Amino acid sequence: MNTEKNVASAATAIIGQKVLPGREREFESWQEDLNTAAAYYPGFLGAEISPPTPLQPDWVIVYRFNSVAHLQAWINSGTRQTYLDAGAQYFDGPATQQVVSSGTRSLDPLVTVVVTHRVRPNQVDDFLDWQRRMVQAESRFEGFRGTELFRPIEGLQEDWTTLYRYDSAEHLEAWLTSPERQEVLAEGEKFSDFELRTIDNSFGSWFAFEGNGREKPPPPSETRTSLAIWVGLYPTVVLLTLALSPLHLRLWIGLLVGNLLSSFLMSFLTMPYYVNPLLGRWLRRPPDEAPVRSDLRGLGVVAATMVFWAVVFYLVTVRFWTLP
Repeated sequence: MNTEKNVASAATAIIGQKVLPGREREFESWQEDLNTAAAYYPGFLGAEISPPTPLQPDWVIVYRFNSVAHLQAWINSGTRQTYLDAGAQYFDGPATQQVVSSGTRSLDPLVTVVVTHRVRPNQVDDFLDWQRRMVQAESRFEGFRGTELFRPIEGLQEDWTTLYRYDSAEHLEAWLTSPERQEVLAEGEKFSDFELRTIDNSFGSWFAFEGNGREKPPPPSETRTSLAIWVGLYPTVVLLTLALSPLHLRLWIGLLVGNLLSSFLMSFLTMPYYVNPLLGRWLRRPPDEAPVRSDLRGLGVVAATMVFWAVVFYLVTVRFWTLP
């Protein structure tokens, strides 16, 4: 059992949001669009959204990135702020947010509790001692499956965050209402100002801090990404083939060189200066734009662009010039 982690690897943000009655469906659609936007940010591993449950009264959104820096870039991004401004009409009060970062293994689906404490610098040692007593007490209860303690993350979160897990809601409830827990809480009275959030077992893999817990981006993102790469790859490969053809390279070496050059061109030229400006509005749809209209316009741009390149390369390679 690990009681303290401070490993700079994958990072997870757990966001709770109360939603105005009657606006749940609109909120969920808005949140799905926001998660889609997050998928285009560096280091994105997954995003999930879940409606309230008997264990958790708020909507819960979880983002997972491959580093704290990448998570922080998304959390503080202008894109996210634009969406939040548009989605404020659905919110019933401010959101809560906890961030954890660790290199631990993926978890089985369990009931997870997230507890955050604001600890003064001169009380850290006392807090750690108190947390060790808490772990000793809770570990004696049936169904306990482990706990982890995460230090504050500079520039992103000032709180200490504790995750502890039980195999069922019943076993968790037994611990939360136990005299033993109340006794330990009384011992740490100066740390009694805390926030507790319970997350049921449908969220098990969200706390996987290695690649085996990775979630795929939403399907629309996969489709748009594939089409965007296609738009950039086709002219890049054809132009490289035309440029290398006078060298009369054998197939194996020609593909080796061509793939290397196309990788660099796609990364540093084609995508940032051609594809992203061309399809950026479709890839990162503004929150106030209708999804159907955006998709139709984006697909139209893709189709028109590919027809243009097909005609150009047909004329160049068939009508005006034939490859040697």
